[in-house]
Amino acid sequence: MSTIVATHFVSLDGKVDPTGGDPKLHETAWTFKTVEPAPEMYELKAREQEEAGALLLGRTSYQMFAPVWPDMDEFTRYNTLPKYVVSTTLTEGDLADNWGETTILRSLDDVAKLKDSDVGEIQVHGSVSLTRALEEAGLIDAYHLLVFPVLLGQGKPLFSNADKAAQKLKLVEHTAYKNGVQKQLFEVLR
Repeated sequence: MSTIVATHFVSLDGKVDPTGGDPKLHETAWTFKTVEPAPEMYELKAREQEEAGALLLGRTSYQMFAPVWPDMDEFTRYNTLPKYVVSTTLTEGDLADNWGETTILRSLDDVAKLKDSDVGEIQVHGSVSLTRALEEAGLIDAYHLLVFPVLLGQGKPLFSNADKAAQKLKLVEHTAYKNGVQKQLFEVLR
């Protein structure tokens, strides 16, 4: 059985996108504008690349990453991994032809079947709506968070506000960097 790890940059008030998810306004650089650079905090991102067995993305994140990541030196291993995109609207013709094997999943049931396979660690990058849906369905096994010392106020929240039972987590690794960013790695307790 595989595990699903949701990995995100998040503000202290739980927001991941100050634009509220509008792809026309999407500002990926909010994290760089809120703290001084600290290269050591990106050690997690390098390690995640080595630990990943597959990528799981929502449609919007796929459409933002697919044109850019294949040409970036920082993401070379991700180019070789299988990618799974959860979408009810994408077609095979919408997929990038230079980003390796990509499979469209149509539902959370398809994600659950993928999780039952043996692809290893399935990482969710970006894909906030998908992360919340996976959380609500009980499909996430771990969270890798880089928490930035800023209150964004408006924007898209990482966690669901669904009326459901509390979910206990176990902190398995943490580090506070000199710029105030905190690395927090949690396992979901079942």
